[in-house]
Amino acid sequence: MLVTNDDGVMAPGIAALARAMVTTGNDIVVAAPHQDMTGFGAAIGAFHVDGSIDVKQVELDGLVGVPCYSVTGPPALAVMAARLGGFGEPPELVVSGINPGANTGRATLHSGTVGAVLTGANFGVSGLAVSIDLGDELHWDTAGTLAVHALEWLVEQPAKTVLNLNVPNVPIDALRGVRWARLAPFGTARAHLVESPSGALQMELRPHGEVLPADSDTALVREGFAAITSIVGIRATDPIDVADHIAARLERTG
Repeated sequence: MLVTNDDGVMAPGIAALARAMVTTGNDIVVAAPHQDMTGFGAAIGAFHVDGSIDVKQVELDGLVGVPCYSVTGPPALAVMAARLGGFGEPPELVVSGINPGANTGRATLHSGTVGAVLTGANFGVSGLAVSIDLGDELHWDTAGTLAVHALEWLVEQPAKTVLNLNVPNVPIDALRGVRWARLAPFGTARAHLVESPSGALQMELRPHGEVLPADSDTALVREGFAAITSIVGIRATDPIDVADHIAARLERTG
């Protein structure tokens, strides 16, 4: 199993997640970006045939005997390298997180935490993305415990199944429950352009105050429930007639 994240290999969430995964009895390898790469989605960065990926072995708290690597590149690149055998036997599962801050709504498109597991699915394996809502003190153990239970279900599912788990920032005994969730139209905040003294474009995230569907991931986490959603990455739709349309236009103009 590969454990990765988008906050950087030395971030506390990845060590908490890896420690939780060790309890499952799986062989674990940790490989994650050398620095914070939040918001990279499934990007792999600049990729050149004659280039190389800088990898350095590191030590993480509470993970004696678990191989841990710092990778110069986004999380999706670490996943790709792992599946190609860069850190030993290619992993059969990808677990990503624990991200500080919920990854809910359609903005998950931009999440490196989620992008990592979608990349794993692109390479044929299932994955679990784990995030926890923000707060003064983060309850990593709550998210880690739920991740272990989610993994128990995930390993019995078809390959390329991807789960996105978002957990309220509460002790486990304060959790109101776990619910399947739809993707909300928005996450906890929306992007806005703001005035910049230099005249350049400047963007910030602001709470939106929108009333969201009660069964959406953002709304459920707000109400104290853990929200779990099955998501898919790049795939073709059912057949449409656009090819016939273009072919007909070519015949008329040819």
